[in-house]
Amino acid sequence: DLNILNLYNIMNNLNFNNNSKRIKRQPLQRSWKFWLVFWSISISFLFGWFIFWEYKNSDWIRLANILSPVLKIAPIEDKQKEELQSIFKIANLLKETQEIQTFLILFQNNMELRPGGGYIGSFGILKLKKGQVIEIDVHDTNVFDSRSSTEVIPPYPMGETLAIKHWEMRDSNWFPDFPTNAKKAIEFYQYQGGSENFNGVIAVSTELLNSFLEFTGPVSLNGYPGEYNNKNAITKLEYQVEKGYKEQNIEKGKRKYVMKYLAKEILRKVQNLNLTEKKNLLLRLEDHLDQKDIMLNFSNPKIQDEIVKMDWDGEVIEDAPKDYLMIVDANLASYKTDPHIIRMFKYQVDFRPEKPLAKLEVTYTNSAKVKDWMTNDYQSFLRIYTPIESWLLESNNHHPVKFTEEFNKKTFGTLVQIPINQTKTYWFEYQLPERISFEDYNLIIQKQSGINEIKGEIKFINKNGQVWSKTIASKEDWALK
Repeated sequence: DLNILNLYNIMNNLNFNNNSKRIKRQPLQRSWKFWLVFWSISISFLFGWFIFWEYKNSDWIRLANILSPVLKIAPIEDKQKEELQSIFKIANLLKETQEIQTFLILFQNNMELRPGGGYIGSFGILKLKKGQVIEIDVHDTNVFDSRSSTEVIPPYPMGETLAIKHWEMRDSNWFPDFPTNAKKAIEFYQYQGGSENFNGVIAVSTELLNSFLEFTGPVSLNGYPGEYNNKNAITKLEYQVEKGYKEQNIEKGKRKYVMKYLAKEILRKVQNLNLTEKKNLLLRLEDHLDQKDIMLNFSNPKIQDEIVKMDWDGEVIEDAPKDYLMIVDANLASYKTDPHIIRMFKYQVDFRPEKPLAKLEVTYTNSAKVKDWMTNDYQSFLRIYTPIESWLLESNNHHPVKFTEEFNKKTFGTLVQIPINQTKTYWFEYQLPERISFEDYNLIIQKQSGINEIKGEIKFINKNGQVWSKTIASKEDWALK
């Protein structure tokens, strides 16, 4: 049948991968020179709050300069050279800056998912001079927010569901776009009396802690019960800062000091890893960068250009050429229920109507069995990001759908509620722009920071009613080209 043959040829020519400039790069075989430089830069540049205690005087920029000339003659692929050149360029730009550089570090807890990655329970201030760490401090965001108010009205439905009158720093990451969130965090910090002027913002997910502990092994802390390992650390820390500090008669303002002590002990153990273990840990950290567990935004345009080249900027793709989808949740129940939430989606595009007809189903399962101090019924504000000219026809939710246009996208937003031990599906049927056709169709699905994996199924129906489908399970942004 000619139509079946045409369908087969079209689908065969579509490239299902994560291989675009702003989607995933193929893994590279790194040279030992790369690991030596990148390890040094990563621990000082990305994890200054960890490294301050033990690596305050490490001269990684000098090391980068020594190895940089070798790059020109190294027998490595062009992509490797390009990435190494970016790292060396960042190192030199930091070294050449004479004044102190100050960075805001946002610690995002994805057990309470927010559009930008997770609830900002703590933040750090990192200072560098000529590339060297000279100062680091960590603050409880709730304590900081209690000192004064921004007087800014929170976006819907944050105020209604969280019963707050003002939008403050802990809730600043309301967007899935990290550059926007970085600016908002600085804005609220300064509104609320913060005195620092920042040269950049770094967002760090709790997922990194598990990876560090997987390589270092369990950690015990004097004055704190039990041990922290890669299976229990996040939950144990959560208990410590919510309940444990009271049992130990620790002042509320000092309840998160445990993070400093844990970081210091982890760094001591990292130092004792052998070279192979450090290389494998670095591979894991690179995965975290690709998966948006670490996101970077610098005010220096030259440095930011390099960050964008490496896809570490956490930006919403505004210039997606054809179809686009991003599913964004905001946990607004004030509980750490997200580890129990299983998300699946089905996305179908039917090309038989005059305008392509899309139907998206998002299925949530709240796998928790009982309510406790951390876990409850799940309540989220779900936003679907679609091409700008999309038009919603129908939805099955009883709550009203809110529409916005941002990042060159149309969004459909609605409240979703999934009780303990239940499953619910929410669907949206909408028209896609007429310019999207089956013959030259492509699709970008971006993953929300803080989500472990996007899992689902895509299905296409051509004008003759023939169906093609594919399942997706990706820890990174995904592209069909």
